[in-house]
Amino acid sequence: MAAAALGLPLLPATASAAYVVRPWPAAKPVPELELADLDGKPWKLAAHAGQVVVLNFWATWCEPCRLEMPSLAAMAARLKPRGLIVCAVNYRESAELIRQFLERLPFKATILLDADGDAATEWTPRVFPTSVLIGRSGKPSAMVLGDLDWGGPAAKELLDPLLAAPHKT
Repeated sequence: MAAAALGLPLLPATASAAYVVRPWPAAKPVPELELADLDGKPWKLAAHAGQVVVLNFWATWCEPCRLEMPSLAAMAARLKPRGLIVCAVNYRESAELIRQFLERLPFKATILLDADGDAATEWTPRVFPTSVLIGRSGKPSAMVLGDLDWGGPAAKELLDPLLAAPHKT
């Protein structure tokens, strides 16, 4: 996974994903997450209890992040009616830089700004991309380190049990 953290050469869209799934450590407490979105609006994880949340930690300079973004965005749109929220947590980059990046690679999901990098430090081993899967209970179930094809069978196997859980009100 060190290669993922350093960025790989740009791969064609048909390249296979390189990822590792780790369960969320049972003894690790769930960090709070309160960040601003790309427009400066506050976003709190606690406000989304009862929904399945995928927190994707990424950066514009990360080639594996770029590789996975189209399938992540498509999955976000496809599974939103089932109660899935996708938030792309950007690591230490300015809103202006991210907006310029999005002009070249549009992404239709919530983007959160981790300006100081503290959220990535609390939630991930700082391998990019890393996605944290959070069930309806608000508890993380797993981390996906590296780029995953979010439209493929591995993603379905990870998300279906979380989405099948009853909605909590």
